[in-house]
Amino acid sequence: MSSATGQSTQGSQDDVPSAYPPPPEFAENAVAKAGLYDEAEQDRLAYWAKEARRLQWDTDFTDTLDWTDAPFAKWFVGGKLNVAANCVDRHVDAGNGDRVAIHWVGEPGDTRDITYSDLLTEVSQAANYFTSLGLVAGDRVAVYMPMVPEAIVTILACARLGLPHSVVFAGFSAGALRSRVDDAEAKLVVTTDGQFRRGQPAPLKEAVDSALGTGDDAAKSVEKVLVVRRTGHDPDLNWVDGRDVWWHETVANASDTHAYEAFDAEHPLFLLYTSGTTGKPKGILHTSGGYLTQVSSTFHNVFDHRPESDVFWCGADIGWVTGHSYLVYGPLSNGATEIIYEGTPNSPNEHRHFEIIEKYRVTTYYIAPTLIRTFMKWGREIPDAHDLSSLRLLGSVGEPINPEAWRWYREVLGANSAPIVDTWWQTETGGMMVSPLPGVTATKPGSAMKPLPGISAKIVDDDANEVAQGEQGYLVIDKPWPAMLRGIWRDNDRYKETYWSRFAAQGWYFAGDGARYDSDGALWVLGRIDDVMNISGHRISTSEVESALVNHHGVAEAAVIGAADETTGQGIVAFVILRGSTVDTGDDLIKELKDQVSKDISPIAKPREIYVVPELPKTRSGKIMRRLLKDVAEGRELGDTSTLVDPTVFENIRKKK
Repeated sequence: MSSATGQSTQGSQDDVPSAYPPPPEFAENAVAKAGLYDEAEQDRLAYWAKEARRLQWDTDFTDTLDWTDAPFAKWFVGGKLNVAANCVDRHVDAGNGDRVAIHWVGEPGDTRDITYSDLLTEVSQAANYFTSLGLVAGDRVAVYMPMVPEAIVTILACARLGLPHSVVFAGFSAGALRSRVDDAEAKLVVTTDGQFRRGQPAPLKEAVDSALGTGDDAAKSVEKVLVVRRTGHDPDLNWVDGRDVWWHETVANASDTHAYEAFDAEHPLFLLYTSGTTGKPKGILHTSGGYLTQVSSTFHNVFDHRPESDVFWCGADIGWVTGHSYLVYGPLSNGATEIIYEGTPNSPNEHRHFEIIEKYRVTTYYIAPTLIRTFMKWGREIPDAHDLSSLRLLGSVGEPINPEAWRWYREVLGANSAPIVDTWWQTETGGMMVSPLPGVTATKPGSAMKPLPGISAKIVDDDANEVAQGEQGYLVIDKPWPAMLRGIWRDNDRYKETYWSRFAAQGWYFAGDGARYDSDGALWVLGRIDDVMNISGHRISTSEVESALVNHHGVAEAAVIGAADETTGQGIVAFVILRGSTVDTGDDLIKELKDQVSKDISPIAKPREIYVVPELPKTRSGKIMRRLLKDVAEGRELGDTSTLVDPTVFENIRKKK
């Protein structure tokens, strides 16, 4: 999950600063002070033990870390806690039951405000019903749901009972759901009848029916399918007697009190499947105590969180790790008040996000650079039409952010004063690893800056030697961290081969990303090493070239790939979307863009070809499918386009090409 780029530390304009210190008042009152770095440096394990004790432990741990069976870690050995109780019960017990936990906004305009007392009631009901089904700690539950409150309730009820949950993004296909259900051997699937997308109800349960099959092809592990009525759009909804049950006829009628059980710190909390190079998804396993410690700690420190006054909004879907860590577990363990929005940013129009920020007085806004660049493309007159003065902190997550988008984000949404925390981490790391502390760090647009307190990282070459400033290398994590994955579900060999074999002799975790330090020591993540092009023997990051292109005032978004070239090995091919205000779309603009890349990076990085296109091929999670762009550039038949939001985008790209 790269979220910083290799763009130079100085912007393309001479009149913009290369670093932005926190506003003095913000720094003075910040939750996290500079002393955290010194404290963690002096005794890393003592630091994490202190952070763990921010949580409620039913049995205290005896040892902070057991690394004797590396790369399989045990954190907070002997400790017992309940993750859901840490996210709900303890806030009610502390007298904060009337605090709003979730401001939920449905896409059609319906809303719900759910207090911590309300949340405890609903989680208890779900836990009691799950227990009535015969589910016991260790059984797996698959969650295939849109962004509705029952999805959060389901996740917390699973955590309460010690049932590892496997959340599958509701945009994934039936086949993707089936592979995850089978691998986890899920006994229960929780879903909705449908979901709203761009103003229209869309089916969802029928994908579950297709995934689970019938007769000899039926998913053998599944005993029940629990269905939330969300859209009510299908009067002929398929119903399998004995398997399918309605939420409102079961969970809603269960007892609203439930006594939780404490589980070992290493009890499995969830599986989250990521794509694998072999074609078989990897079930990343996270456990309870270490994971909750790190996501709770980093939420508190990185977002400068104040539960009495802040309103937090993470724009991620619960189907991704960001939704797990910084929409469910991180915020709720800190007693936060947060926004959960069901729909798309432009439904019913492009003002939707800004209307929500204005209405609920959102203070902290954590989104992906893809969305920021989309806002840029729509034009600043849309956010300028709203009162965004409540925003005091902005965050970026999920992919590289180019400096131009970073500056736009700060200027237009942050009123040129809100600090930006540009965070690098992965599904596998569980929580944030590299990020500014907003009251401490003078930030550089596009740089994640430095590892957080308690996190140790290096940038090394092929021989495991640390690289000099300015040189590119591999980003490795050289010491274990609390939220680290504990393996790949039922495939320990694949776990060791995928993450620990590259620097096995050193015992380092290899993140799969390239990085470099600049002359000031700021860390720049360059993206996946498989996103590095080899141009005449020179290694050029795709994200570096994309940043240079988007630095041009006329470009809203760019995607770059390395295409086969007889002369240079690979040639750089760029696809760009222009801002609405751009008038020149001809040869002069293409020359300007090529010159921009040459100036910002090197003449070696000048693209061989640049195509102006109306859209880029993206998955439902917002990631650009560069593999398919490479197929277009090299004249091949397209690979699988089933995960794209709009497979017809290639017709328009081919016309431009």
